[in-house]
Amino acid sequence: MFTGIVQGVATIETVSPAPGLNTYAIRLPAGHTGGVTIGASVAINGTCLTVTRQDGDCLYFDAMQETLRLTTLGALGENDRVNFERAARIGDEIGGHLLSGHVHTTATVTTIERPENNVTLEFEVPDAWARYIFPKGYIAINGASLTIGEVTGNRFNVHLIPETLRATTFGDLQEGDVVNIEIDSQTQTIVDTLARLGYDRPAPLS
Repeated sequence: MFTGIVQGVATIETVSPAPGLNTYAIRLPAGHTGGVTIGASVAINGTCLTVTRQDGDCLYFDAMQETLRLTTLGALGENDRVNFERAARIGDEIGGHLLSGHVHTTATVTTIERPENNVTLEFEVPDAWARYIFPKGYIAINGASLTIGEVTGNRFNVHLIPETLRATTFGDLQEGDVVNIEIDSQTQTIVDTLARLGYDRPAPLS
């Protein structure tokens, strides 16, 4: 499990394609790999990956075909920057909301606004996932727990403070970029339960 509080920005050292998977060598900032063991879970841009090897501050991960299909990891290349979070431990503070690291879908950045001292990002998700997105609800974008702002159809926005921009890769995003989305599990359960009882949420207006 993860908390959605990004612990820093890591850098892709190498991407090694092989039949059925990609192997990523990812360098974390100094001091962030202490106590890592083979088999440990680390969220990379919100995707839970398993450590297969360690070389100092560089960790190695394998991403299978299904992971590459469902997430943005397949588009990563050398020197790309990614958000990372090591798995939560019992007793850790839950500053965001509980995440599984299982990406549900992707979203496209449609608009970026930069008012003084903050940034507003607007995203578009596939229609099938818009039913789980509500104003002031939780969502995880590239592994970061964020509060949804306004929602219109299958588009929503989030408002980011300077600290979030400093600690994550959100400041690197441009219009047209694609990000990983993990829907809040409690919201998904409630919406799906109501749908089974006949109280389905209408499809978003186009």
